[in-house]
Amino acid sequence: MQKPQLLLPVIATSNGTLVHPAYFLLVGIPGLGPTIHFWLAFPLCFMYALATLGSLTIVLIIRMERHLHEPMYLFLAMLSTIDIVLSSITMPKMTSLFLMGIQEIEFNVCLAQMFFIHALSAMESAVLLAMAFDCFVAICHPLRHASVLTGPTVAKIGLAALIRGFVFFFPLPFILKRLSYCRTCTVTHSFCLHQDIMKLSCTDTRVNVVYGLFIILSVMGVDSLFIGFSYILILWAVLELSSWGAALKAFNTCISHLCAVLVFYVPLIGLSVVHRLGGPTSLLHVVMANTYLLLPPVVNPLVYGAKTKEIRLRVLRMFSQGSKSDTLVFSILQKLGLLGSY
Repeated sequence: MQKPQLLLPVIATSNGTLVHPAYFLLVGIPGLGPTIHFWLAFPLCFMYALATLGSLTIVLIIRMERHLHEPMYLFLAMLSTIDIVLSSITMPKMTSLFLMGIQEIEFNVCLAQMFFIHALSAMESAVLLAMAFDCFVAICHPLRHASVLTGPTVAKIGLAALIRGFVFFFPLPFILKRLSYCRTCTVTHSFCLHQDIMKLSCTDTRVNVVYGLFIILSVMGVDSLFIGFSYILILWAVLELSSWGAALKAFNTCISHLCAVLVFYVPLIGLSVVHRLGGPTSLLHVVMANTYLLLPPVVNPLVYGAKTKEIRLRVLRMFSQGSKSDTLVFSILQKLGLLGSY
């Protein structure tokens, strides 16, 4: 079958013609053959199913249980919703790449995927910051918690996270479209990221470099600083408690959030560092990028499901009710003679 044409002039300017690729080619994991990619598709499908099912379960439980309509759980529902959308944007295309070897992704589709990946990551960072603020108020100023984090305030924080992620990253596709792509159009990842697409251009990318650095520092950088500052204050307040038992109990309420912060920011910082160091994309770049995008949606539901008592009990109650109803239906059918006895 004939490969699609990779280079296509689409915009004529006074200085010449900008050359945009009709398609980018996704590599997946460099150095691995089609057979290994094929077998990697199955754990990837399992991770996608686990991330989607876990996050959706958390959202539905918080939606149905009115006593869970509190700031901590509402922020958790926002985080789970972002994880569902982020997984749905990246994992299906990765599965088709690994399972069926479909490498092509259209130029505009790639830019759209890149925008949603970065914008949703910024929204997740903002929600993690809001959850850190919730922990700070709950531990350091418990009497003011209900008056500070009201329902309308939580809704405004969620809306601000949505708007900020959209506004800061909306220019990215347009500043990439102003570039001309003269090199090989092979993206050395399983999805599209700004820094990887930018490297394929043979024109001046200083605007992209400066703006990319600006939004990373002003969005994720600022968020991580405030989260770190919140935990310093939380730790200070916890250490001032009269007993170690009370201190551990107070800090235990933040363990789930701390795990989510580490799972999100450690790969993000590592990915930013290895990209800023320059040089050709290596296996380390790919592993860090995959960890940054695939790990949080899988780990967050597991951590919050295990550590949050209300959600854990609700899930166990759902399974116990399911097993009881299955037993009841089986007994009725057996009495009616529709099933044979064992």
